[in-house]
Amino acid sequence: MKKPLGMILTSLFLLLTLHLPFPAQGQASLTAPEAFFGFQPGADQKIFTYGPMMDYLKLLEQQSNMIRIMETGESELGKPIYLVFISSAANLENLDRLKEINRRLALDPAIPDEERQQLIGEGKTFLLATMSMHANEAGPAQAVPLTAYNLLSGAEPGITDHLDDMVLMIVPSHNPDGQDMVVDHYNKYLGTPYEGSSHPGVYHKYVGHNINRDFITLAMKENQAISDIFSLEWFPHVLIEKHQMGMTGVRYFVPPNHDPIAENIDETLWNWSWVFGSNMSRDMTAKGLTGISQQYIFDNYWPGSTETSLWKNIISLLTEAASVQLATPVFVEPNELQVGGKGLSDYKKSINMPIPWPGGWWRLGDIVQYELESTYSLIRTCSRQREEILTSLNNLVRKEVERGRTEAPFFYIIPAAQHDTGELVALLRLLDRHGVALSRLSRDVVLEGRAYKSGDIVISMAQPLRPFIKEVMERQQYPVRRYSPGGEIIEPYDITSWSLPLHSGIATQEVSRKQEGLEDILSPVLPADVLPGKKALTGNFIALSANYNESYSVAFKAMQKGLEVLRSKTETTAGDLLLPAGSFLIPISNRNRSTLDEITEAIVTAPLFLSERPAGFDKLSLPRIALVETWQHDMDAGWTRYLFDTYGIPYTVVRPSAMAGLTLTDSFDVILFADSGKDQLMQGTRQRGEQHYIPFYPPEYVKGMGKEGWQNVLGFIQDGGKVLSWGSSVDLFTGLMEPKEPLEAFRFPISNLAQNLSRQGLKVPGSLLKIRLLPNHPLTYGMPGTIGVFHRSNVILQTTVPTFDMDRRVIGSFPEEDILMSGYAEKEELLEKTPAMVWLKKGRGQVVLYSFVPNFRGSTPATNKLIFNALLLL
Repeated sequence: MKKPLGMILTSLFLLLTLHLPFPAQGQASLTAPEAFFGFQPGADQKIFTYGPMMDYLKLLEQQSNMIRIMETGESELGKPIYLVFISSAANLENLDRLKEINRRLALDPAIPDEERQQLIGEGKTFLLATMSMHANEAGPAQAVPLTAYNLLSGAEPGITDHLDDMVLMIVPSHNPDGQDMVVDHYNKYLGTPYEGSSHPGVYHKYVGHNINRDFITLAMKENQAISDIFSLEWFPHVLIEKHQMGMTGVRYFVPPNHDPIAENIDETLWNWSWVFGSNMSRDMTAKGLTGISQQYIFDNYWPGSTETSLWKNIISLLTEAASVQLATPVFVEPNELQVGGKGLSDYKKSINMPIPWPGGWWRLGDIVQYELESTYSLIRTCSRQREEILTSLNNLVRKEVERGRTEAPFFYIIPAAQHDTGELVALLRLLDRHGVALSRLSRDVVLEGRAYKSGDIVISMAQPLRPFIKEVMERQQYPVRRYSPGGEIIEPYDITSWSLPLHSGIATQEVSRKQEGLEDILSPVLPADVLPGKKALTGNFIALSANYNESYSVAFKAMQKGLEVLRSKTETTAGDLLLPAGSFLIPISNRNRSTLDEITEAIVTAPLFLSERPAGFDKLSLPRIALVETWQHDMDAGWTRYLFDTYGIPYTVVRPSAMAGLTLTDSFDVILFADSGKDQLMQGTRQRGEQHYIPFYPPEYVKGMGKEGWQNVLGFIQDGGKVLSWGSSVDLFTGLMEPKEPLEAFRFPISNLAQNLSRQGLKVPGSLLKIRLLPNHPLTYGMPGTIGVFHRSNVILQTTVPTFDMDRRVIGSFPEEDILMSGYAEKEELLEKTPAMVWLKKGRGQVVLYSFVPNFRGSTPATNKLIFNALLLL
């Protein structure tokens, strides 16, 4: 196999430059990107992977004292994530001091005026740019080598001088695993009819496009690394997140965003988005770039993207470039140019798009040029308005702290006694990682008629991150805005609920009146301070409550290690304690003691140790799970893999096209269909009405189960197999079923009312809805009687009286009133008393259907047990 040209050149250049003299101001002896890669970044059909890109930047670091590279984290597949600093040599020499200035201005509302003015005078504007988190949006990352080279060499006239007043921080690839995946796929099919086709599967270990939906939950390692940069370490003043969008619309979106906007964000930040966006539009247009739009499509209401930094007093911006087929140019006919949605009703000259792009060829090189010019504009604004930026952002810190002292809510209180103590600790750890200051009560107290205990957690709102705390702790209420008075509602870009306590099943209380003296009985606390001490394994059995998510993790990991695990069917008394139905029991012996120690090391809920085995526990078997995942960017299946890996649940990924050739009953006990459409699972295509859309993949990735594969699933159920299905895949179980002979055709006693109710006005655009659960059922072990589920109203279940060898039970249903817990819903009354979760029996098999997604983007741990219990059904 030939070595890539970039790898050969890397080795050669690094050897040649090890002994070069260090340039005084970083502009001598610089290797141009074209000389290193063998092509100019942005060239047609040329694209580099993560390794060569970082090798080039490290080479520049050898050649210039205006660039410094630090490792800041790692990807889910173990690749290092780097943070690249570009500024004047003097600023980089003084980086530690500048970092401390950033911290003071970001966190201290009480800096004396004289000292504050000194810090502002000494400080620099820090701009953090994150590139290509969506790996198929390659342009921003491909522009990084040219950006660095042009800044260091002075190739862009006048731009280098601005580096005296600002520091550019670049994350060259937010998703290095995905970058390599899509580039490798592109190169594999280069020169074939499938050149530029979509990467099969998710372009990430787990979540693909949803990597940009995780900045509250911080489940993914890449997002933890980026969040740490702006929440805990560097406190930049400006953040730009660079993306791409469709091929046939505007060429480039710059701020400000469209309505609705987050009501917890101060006007200071919205006004700065106008300043930066207008400067970008002006500067880019002056360079002859067309098709630049503002206030289009993208709102700024939902905080799940990288721009969650906005809620942390950082000027947070988004750009979106029109796409190509990765590195293959596209030709867009004028009649194909179109816009839709918020901000532009026609593809015509508009205040939101002053100079439309006329159509024609659009290349990766065009995207790179737009990225360069937008970055130059950002640098100029950061430099020219350095003092004003630093002053206004520290003023904002003062303002938010004062709001916390004078406006409700004044505190959030999280009682230490919770249904699931493990999720309480997980919530505190997450808030701590976001930079939120936590306290706890040093004695019992009564506030607003409620009694709180010593040790309960208190979050004061008089801290700089007040907007973020309020946003993630409160119940969401969508800010309804209309295009015209009484007219159509402006719909949200994404979801409308993200309340951490509600999604986690954690009880909290807002304190809405001032509480004099409360601060005097608070002491700072870290999540580690609320953990029980690690106890040595004693007795003969370890008992784990079904109320705790982590109990299931211990049980699955123990079974995977070959340990005996037992489970109760009823409430069990153990000494003075009551174990709820579904709790676990693991015998302790000298042979398994070290294994149990290892498995229980990380749990935060104190297990119960027993000397005698209680009655009513039966042995469990580890289920053999088939997780059906399509090739077509199946993000929910990826989130399910993440959940299973986190909890130690073994599984096998099965592609739909493989179902026909498998003897399912010999290989699996459980089949799981995540939130994928019936058409994708059956035919490998997407369907809207009568129209089938053929995804652009090589043909081996556009195949479904087909009739034979689905008949295999029906036979699996008939013979005693268990199937879980949620979200859109539930449609597989509606309509006429035609199993293999000699079984007769039948219909499951279930239907989907979503289309009918949608016509009646039901709309739930990603909200938390209340359901009531059937008590004392194996599927609801460990669950409270009422919970919130994440719903999008695309599946609304209706049961019927069963026939033949079938049965059904409604496990969870919507109440008669107060269904909406958080977010937005229209005509929610249409859901009254309808089923949300249903158990079906057919032959010897069982099917569990969820109209909601019980592990939505890894952000709904309150409903995890509804999955775990189904996996363990007997």
